[in-house]
Amino acid sequence: MTAPGRALQAQRERESMVQDFQAAADFLRTHDACSGKVACVGFCFGGAVANLMAVRQPWLSGAVPFYGGWPTASEAEQLEVPLQIHLAGLDERVNAGWPDYKAVLDTSNAVYDAFVYEGANHGFHNDSTPRYDSDAASLAWSRTLDFFAYRLSP
Repeated sequence: MTAPGRALQAQRERESMVQDFQAAADFLRTHDACSGKVACVGFCFGGAVANLMAVRQPWLSGAVPFYGGWPTASEAEQLEVPLQIHLAGLDERVNAGWPDYKAVLDTSNAVYDAFVYEGANHGFHNDSTPRYDSDAASLAWSRTLDFFAYRLSP
């Protein structure tokens, strides 16, 4: 995210932003040009948003969080949306919450795939930073497109 983007985001309340994304998904779901199938993808904060949308909007066809924060255990227990999770192997902060989230997903028989990109840092998909890892980003994006093709096909 650019410095102006971070500055604008800092002016917003987190829950209000999440609700805006949920409202956008609701709109798309009922829009004439939409098949009714909607999925989401998010990076960093957007990854946390994708995780929250997945637990709050059970009608989503899928969600793909990239190195985002995790919902609470009680929220995760309600998950019905298929997930494809992408984690950076060197991202200690985000990855610290993964074992607890994974345990809830496994206990509740959630449908998910999780990929850890060893040697990659948080933000490995962002080509505007030195953390960019083209190999990890290309593989993750290929997996994401395959997931969407499968989950959003008629």
